[in-house]
Amino acid sequence: MVIARVRSSSAFFFLFIGAALAFGQESEVPATTPNSVPQAQAPDSPASQTTTSQPAPSQTTMAAAQLLLRQGKYDEAIAQLRELAAKQSGLKGVSHELGLAYYQHGDYLKAIDSFKQAIAEDAGDNEATQLIGLSYYLSGRPAEAIPFLEKVREWFPRANIDAAYILGTCYIQTKDYAKARTAFARMFDVPPDSAAGYLFTARMLLRQEFDPIAEEYAVKAVTLDPTLPGAHLLLGELYLYKSRVPEAIQQFQKELGLNPGNAATYYKLADAYSRVQKYDDAERLLQRSIWLDASSTGPYILLGKVLEKKGEYELAVRALRRAAVMDPNNPMTHHLLGQTYRDMGKKNEADAELKIAEQLRTQQDSHP
Repeated sequence: MVIARVRSSSAFFFLFIGAALAFGQESEVPATTPNSVPQAQAPDSPASQTTTSQPAPSQTTMAAAQLLLRQGKYDEAIAQLRELAAKQSGLKGVSHELGLAYYQHGDYLKAIDSFKQAIAEDAGDNEATQLIGLSYYLSGRPAEAIPFLEKVREWFPRANIDAAYILGTCYIQTKDYAKARTAFARMFDVPPDSAAGYLFTARMLLRQEFDPIAEEYAVKAVTLDPTLPGAHLLLGELYLYKSRVPEAIQQFQKELGLNPGNAATYYKLADAYSRVQKYDDAERLLQRSIWLDASSTGPYILLGKVLEKKGEYELAVRALRRAAVMDPNNPMTHHLLGQTYRDMGKKNEADAELKIAEQLRTQQDSHP
């Protein structure tokens, strides 16, 4: 019988895993006629086992391995599945389960080998096809991932958004930007040659640090539609990243002209002003950003930095303390607090905050 079940994998930014197929074996009771007398069977003989309702040993082993996987005991699950594969070569479902075990364990190259064997056993194993593509991507081989992820897109053109995102990322990494634009446009239901199509792709390019192409695509977006929300913001972020501050300020101002209620634009524009030491302008914009959205720590941290530069130490401490309450594990906040306390002549408080900042940096460096 075929048992359908759904799994999810926790590897890399929420990857969707399709339905997996596990194959069992059905047992048949030997037919008898009214005049026939069944022959006596030894308790452990195969024929006697068919008359019981106990699951086959292979099913029991796979169920035990699945439980181990759910418990995060990957090595034990892999050992059991390998032993089962050695004992019953060609048993359906084992290669698939072993591939899942390797995949969840992060051993992507071995997962690829197992999933390919699973497809050889069952050409309709769509999950194995998708996970081969994801395994190639996660092992740093995007060109080899593309054919498998393209198959998934053909099967599920309106689903598997995470796989579609990874496919677009693979196109970027192989420098096939036109196909990347098509992939991301499809994700967001916009035409690939539209301003929005270029904008979404520019954002993804910037995330992957393909800055020159990201700038080209962002410029194309604002050329196609100068009123497109978010386009001038992204172009301003690109210019600010490249320290082209006057150009960044111009783009942020254009974005505010289109969308004056965007808290992130006020924050970014304040950042640009702070870099050219226009602290009063930066403070005013940061206050607006916080009024619009008080849930982000970035504006509070930058406000503390700006106020410290202006010599308004008490207000700087208040802003930075607020940021520390919201996110106590940000070393930058504690470092700025330490600097501000030092400016105020509070050595003990300064030393304590700088120590916390160093400890947090050390923790982050040990867990990249």
